[in-house]
Amino acid sequence: MNRKELLFGTAYYPEYMPYDRIDEDFTMMKKAGMNVVRIAESTWSILEKEEGVFDFSYIDRTLKKAEETDMKVIIGTPTYAVPSWLVKKDPDIMVITKEGRAPYGHRQLFDLLNPTYRYYGERVIRKLLEHTARHPAVIGFQIDNETKHYGNEGEEMQRLFREYLKEKYKDTEAFNKAFYLAHWSNSIHSWEDLPDMRGCINGGLAGEFEAFKRSIAAGFLSWQAEIVKEYKREDQFITNNLDFEWKKFGADIAQDGYSYGVQPDLNHYEASQCLDLSGTDIYHPTQDELTGAETAFGGDGIRSLKNDNYLVLECQAQAFKYWTPYPGQLRLHAYGHLASGALGIMYWNWHSIHNGYETYWRGLLSHDLKSNQTYEEACVIGKEWKTYGPHLTGMKKKNRIALLVDNRSLTALQWFPIDKDLSYNDVVRWMYDSLYEMNLECDVVDVNGLEEGRYDMIVTPALYCAREDLIRRLKTFAEKGGVLVSSFRSFVADEASSVYPDELPHLLTDCFGMAYNQFTEPGTASVRGEKIQYFMELLKPAQAEEIAGYEHRYWGKYAGITKNRYGKGSAYYVGCYTDKKLLKDIYRQAAEDAHISLSPYSWPVIIRSGETEEGKILHYLLHYSQESRDILCPYDKAQDILTGKLYHKQDLIHLRDWDVVILEEQS
Repeated sequence: MNRKELLFGTAYYPEYMPYDRIDEDFTMMKKAGMNVVRIAESTWSILEKEEGVFDFSYIDRTLKKAEETDMKVIIGTPTYAVPSWLVKKDPDIMVITKEGRAPYGHRQLFDLLNPTYRYYGERVIRKLLEHTARHPAVIGFQIDNETKHYGNEGEEMQRLFREYLKEKYKDTEAFNKAFYLAHWSNSIHSWEDLPDMRGCINGGLAGEFEAFKRSIAAGFLSWQAEIVKEYKREDQFITNNLDFEWKKFGADIAQDGYSYGVQPDLNHYEASQCLDLSGTDIYHPTQDELTGAETAFGGDGIRSLKNDNYLVLECQAQAFKYWTPYPGQLRLHAYGHLASGALGIMYWNWHSIHNGYETYWRGLLSHDLKSNQTYEEACVIGKEWKTYGPHLTGMKKKNRIALLVDNRSLTALQWFPIDKDLSYNDVVRWMYDSLYEMNLECDVVDVNGLEEGRYDMIVTPALYCAREDLIRRLKTFAEKGGVLVSSFRSFVADEASSVYPDELPHLLTDCFGMAYNQFTEPGTASVRGEKIQYFMELLKPAQAEEIAGYEHRYWGKYAGITKNRYGKGSAYYVGCYTDKKLLKDIYRQAAEDAHISLSPYSWPVIIRSGETEEGKILHYLLHYSQESRDILCPYDKAQDILTGKLYHKQDLIHLRDWDVVILEEQS
């Protein structure tokens, strides 16, 4: 893979086409400036129509056409959608969840531990790799697809979990104590007495089981990666399209929502260890709801897995009726991904499917398979990327702020909700989006991937489950000069979700200069005249400064937000869910303490920056509005890469609706 060239392409499914049009498709792709397609990832029933009978003719034809047209190809292993003949051979392939055994039909409903599945899955992977790995057009392999544990609570998963617990806790008394299993007589005194986890009513133990299942899913990806490594060339990469929690608009169907927050059923940091190149799928609202926040959040999280560039394997073209982009928005989407450090993007998908579950998740081409406004805008992107790609690819980011995310806290707060209408990911996005809208760029970092000495400011949204070693690290971080900003429901429990038996926040009362031992529903309470929602902790300042107190007849003696100088640094604690305006005021103070410059602009003008391999500083100015506006150049001297126009400090920069300006600083 040539990292000097931006990747621009699409998922391509000739097997779904209503008629043969591969020549026309590749002609249109080339016209759009595309240089890569992803194929094969959902085609097991086509590649192996019956047991042991393989047919790679459509792949051969696609690879031949790609080579003829100088297109690159990413091969997806076809393991996430199993053929019906395989399930007929062994019905136990279908996953057992809390609802029982899944019926055949939907994708991603298999038991990834099932030996029959593993045997035939390995065989089809090997046959596919034998057939494709040496082809000159193939640049990499996507293992599986949006992998998760699929709610697996089958017998083998439970047996392995029992063995894991025996290894971790050694004896049942230590196990009982860790999860307080004496409650409701749930303690066990022989490992063989561990009950079926489908009936578990202990949130901590359920969280441990979820963490274990996430590890199994990561191990499944590692298993595939090891197979691929036997065949791939040195210049080919292994990736996976890591996805996010899906935020539903309302109706309980997969196509009604968008990428929102931390994935509950796979730990990205753990799963990424077997990948050469981090990859992702990111979907988001469009039209009047387009903010760019989902693109930024997803990119900041995937980039931070390896502190390196990543590939967007799926992003939207038209999709649903409310995602058909306004003119200029598709181009803005594309540059938004590059601004987060992407090496390129691929649309899901090339064409709209004429029947099946995803009929109206429309591709770049509509059902008539002809040119349209969205395709024509893709042609503009492709032309620009071919011209300016060498200036843009491989941009590195060195953000000074980290926002910590944690799967265990996510699971715990599903069992012990902050509020029926406020989830862990809601708090994550509240704290992330406020930074984003202020143009305070951050890395979204898994708690297991936090590097010492890398950041000047750390933000912890609802870090409910916090190990004592992590707490001590954060305390030392503040003491040595760092700035810590934490929300309510942080530092409450250990990794087993057992609440610490002392004043909260655990081990940090001196760092934050306050403590609390009560919390409540806000009711009519407010801070600074603004009503608060969902949850409030009754903070009792000691050394801390009260930034905002509760305005309430009975809770008015307590603080809602505090700040404390601790050692050489400072620690802010936000004990309630406020509007973004107040949270942004806290961030302004925290950024000043961390000596992080504030941008003169805020959303809808988003500025995201980085450094090229040549040492050039780039600034993406992304305008998320249908109204045009003028801003003043904040840099001493900078040239717009896309137009060649030179700006000096305070020169007027005109931003059209849904516009992009990319400034390269000049000496």
